[in-house]
Amino acid sequence: MIETTPAGSHAWTFLSNHAHALICLAGDEDCRVRDLAERIGITERATQRILADLEAAGYLVRERRGRRSHHRLVLDRPMRHPVEHDHTVRDLVEALAALPAR
Repeated sequence: MIETTPAGSHAWTFLSNHAHALICLAGDEDCRVRDLAERIGITERATQRILADLEAAGYLVRERRGRRSHHRLVLDRPMRHPVEHDHTVRDLVEALAALPAR
């Protein structure tokens, strides 16, 4: 559930929706787009764009299994912004999603 803010205040979060998607998928790589969108608090269409971005950049591999998609994260890629480029996506996900350590 997304936290609401008092009327007139500006809503913001520390992480992008792309990071939210990675963290959610780290816990459930078989998560449906609908469920992922609901957890992040965005539309299914926006979620599909994020998944396409992550796949195009090499952070995600999508595999069809019957009628469902399975998302395999590529965790050892560096983060994109120069401020955090010395860290991998694994560092972020392990810190926030409680994945087993390397």
